[in-house]
Amino acid sequence: MSLDVLNPTPEYLAFWQERHLCTLTTTRPDGSPHVVPVGVTYDPEAGVARVITNKGSKKVRNILAAPGGTARVAVCQLEGKRWATLEGRAAVVTDEAAVADAVERYAVRYGRMPQPNPDRVLLLITLDRAMGRG
Repeated sequence: MSLDVLNPTPEYLAFWQERHLCTLTTTRPDGSPHVVPVGVTYDPEAGVARVITNKGSKKVRNILAAPGGTARVAVCQLEGKRWATLEGRAAVVTDEAAVADAVERYAVRYGRMPQPNPDRVLLLITLDRAMGRG
């Protein structure tokens, strides 16, 4: 079922606030998909999803290798018959305040503060599609 990214149903939003491991799909330069486990936070008011990661990761390299340094990506989570996918364009953000904000959001959703990492960056996904089944 297709949903409004900026105005999700209460059930869809609640599902994105529960603690679930997610996947991030990026595209390698050869066009093949690269799917990895990640933690994701969803901010419908801003129309974005956030993923924190290491600046040297393959997912970061895939995004930076795309034209303009942004790439179409998808994040997904599931539990039993419930699933939710968010899609949009990801950019790599190194701004310390933005990364710190993303770390705080991660800590709220996942119930733990990540270890300090001087190489941490933010994948900021500007969303344009939401799908799911609750």
